[in-house]
Amino acid sequence: MQTCMRPGDRTDQETQIMAINEANLPNGQFHTKPGRSIRPFLGRSLLVAGLALSLWAPLAPFSPAQAKGPDSLADLAESVSDAVVNISASQAAPERRQATTPNIPQGTPFDDLFDEFFKRRQQEDGGNNAPPQQRRGGGGNSLGSGFVIDSSGIVITNNHVIADATEITVIFTDGQRLKAELIGKDPKVDVAVLRVKPEKPLKAVKFGNSSKARVGDWVLAVGNPFGLGGTVTAGIVSARNRNINSGPYDNYIQTDASINKGNSGGPLFNMDGEVIGINTAILSPSGGSVGIGFATPAATVMPIIDQLQKYGEARRGWLGVRIQSVDDDVAESLGLGKARGALIGDVDEKGPAKKAGLKPGDVIVKFDGQDVKDSADLPKIVAGTPVGKDSVVTIYRDGKPVDLNVTIGLLEDNVKQAALETGKPPQSPTQNAIQKALGMEFAGMSADLRKRYNIKSEVDGAVVTKVEANSVAADKRIQVGDIILEINQEPIKQAVDVTAKMKSVKEAGRKTALFLIANAAGDKRFVALPID
Repeated sequence: MQTCMRPGDRTDQETQIMAINEANLPNGQFHTKPGRSIRPFLGRSLLVAGLALSLWAPLAPFSPAQAKGPDSLADLAESVSDAVVNISASQAAPERRQATTPNIPQGTPFDDLFDEFFKRRQQEDGGNNAPPQQRRGGGGNSLGSGFVIDSSGIVITNNHVIADATEITVIFTDGQRLKAELIGKDPKVDVAVLRVKPEKPLKAVKFGNSSKARVGDWVLAVGNPFGLGGTVTAGIVSARNRNINSGPYDNYIQTDASINKGNSGGPLFNMDGEVIGINTAILSPSGGSVGIGFATPAATVMPIIDQLQKYGEARRGWLGVRIQSVDDDVAESLGLGKARGALIGDVDEKGPAKKAGLKPGDVIVKFDGQDVKDSADLPKIVAGTPVGKDSVVTIYRDGKPVDLNVTIGLLEDNVKQAALETGKPPQSPTQNAIQKALGMEFAGMSADLRKRYNIKSEVDGAVVTKVEANSVAADKRIQVGDIILEINQEPIKQAVDVTAKMKSVKEAGRKTALFLIANAAGDKRFVALPID
């Protein structure tokens, strides 16, 4: 072990204590200044140890059972392994992807090594003894995992395993290889449904309730890492509802069960042998498992799988709003109390939200009976709501909750969850003197300002002409050329309206004001600014 001390700077007893603590530090290093005594540190260590023992004592009767894992996972592994398959997908124009963060497993990072190894082995064996799941095709092949959910031949895997594939082969544990037909795929949750035609019923597994999975529960991952064939690894649920910024519907189960390239599309089982997730991604600087893997929850993929089987495509609910998060400043400006919900920044003129009466400035706190804790919750809830369903949305408006009825629409690829251009006729330009407030200067809209900042004709309000570098407005990323449309949901027509509104807000005893701001293109957002 390495330390930052010179030889002779510590005693044997001190070295032993230091070594104990080094084991808990990065790279085994203990950082201290040369020549510095660690006796005070030893005293503190003993004190901390005493406290730890006192805290441990009440928990001691429960710790052995909690710490001990299952005696064996052999029966569970045996009962589910035959339903787990290898997926071989051939692409017409293969692309090799480098490991990224998060790393979406596809094929293997050791292609050349494996190709050389199996080529040499096939030469030694006459080319016929290599197991089917280890034979590698041309450069256009990718290997992944999957699992059977219907004995008639329905197989589930990740979309990225079979993306752009010209031919898909499903390889079973007994060596049987069957060509697969793609029923449907959904890139947004990275799932695909395949169909094979077996001569006899297949071993199948069923989905479980992923919502009941708790952090610390034991899980089993089965798949095809590095093209090696059926491999079983075990671990626990490390976290739930993990967002890794891979898409709008992220809510992954995180696990420390070993997941590597080739495990993609394989199942994550609970101890009852039910699939609670599809192994989809790993976080790794090296391309191999470092104990941080992610599985898409069964609750997320099950409705999509049903839709893919029924329609051949995913059919998600659509509300037609652009939303943003609610921070403490926004919550205070709206009298919302604690930060919660999803703040509507804009409403699509042709969407269901407009027909239901939703408008910018409303905060959605509950949708279809489910609490909206933050803005990330709403897209997931809406997307999972059946198209055409009449749902109740609870909003916070003018300091009180309001229930509205909305009929969910269909989200199509060419339909944006943002406001379209309203098509309102441009208002007459208003000339007025430059006003100053909150580290900004702004003026009424004019033809000159509209041309200078390329502001769309339907956008009208007070134009920001200057932002001081160290002002609160700059901190909130307000820029020159932005347009102030509303303050506390009251329209701004002239520059003097801004200062007048700020004065009234201050007289009302509010500490913050909620600005609705648009950029030159008309994209809107809410910004809470402290009025002092």
